[in-house]
Amino acid sequence: MQNDNYSFISLKGIYKTFKNNGVNVEILKELCFDINKGDTIAIVGASGIGKSTLLHILGTLDRPDIGTILFEEKDVFLFDDKKLAKFRNQFIGFVFQFHHLLPEFSTIENVMMPALIQGYNKKESKDMAESILVRVGLKERLYFRTNQLSGGEQQRTALARSLIMNPMVLLADEPTGNLDKRNSNQVHDLLMELNRELSMTMVVVTHNMELAGLMNHRVTIVDGQLLETS
Repeated sequence: MQNDNYSFISLKGIYKTFKNNGVNVEILKELCFDINKGDTIAIVGASGIGKSTLLHILGTLDRPDIGTILFEEKDVFLFDDKKLAKFRNQFIGFVFQFHHLLPEFSTIENVMMPALIQGYNKKESKDMAESILVRVGLKERLYFRTNQLSGGEQQRTALARSLIMNPMVLLADEPTGNLDKRNSNQVHDLLMELNRELSMTMVVVTHNMELAGLMNHRVTIVDGQLLETS
């Protein structure tokens, strides 16, 4: 994960504290680590150690109390809110345990959303969405409402939505937490195929040791710092 010459993503001196019943609880403490382009990293460990907090900071959804995050040597937290939102939409894809699909829309309409937000017209957005949905195996489900999809199909739809802008980084928080073994394995295989084909950097928070075992690196958080584990 370390590279003395160049790091695609670099977190330096990250601190994050939350209040719990009026008491400050230090979640991340002087956390530093580097990620190279194309790395696949699993963040593992018990609940409550700061895995999701770290993922949200890495995805610029939350800010550290202290510290710097560099994407290709640019300090993204120096961006104003509008520029930061544009950066996030273009360069980072998110997949969560709960897919957050809009039930009133079809599969393809859900996947089109990021492209429409980015300013692509409806036809361009639709073409982009169809292409990625075919890629994740949902060619026959383009116009199904999300409540007509199986759990595995819903999660693949969420994955397609995260990929439509061809992000450089994919961040996933328990992406197979609500899936059975067969559907979990399908998502695992798809994630690794995308990494190989697109050199997409992936950071995944997971309790699933099978998924963690597929990643190049497995790390955990101990005393607020990131440590590589076996």
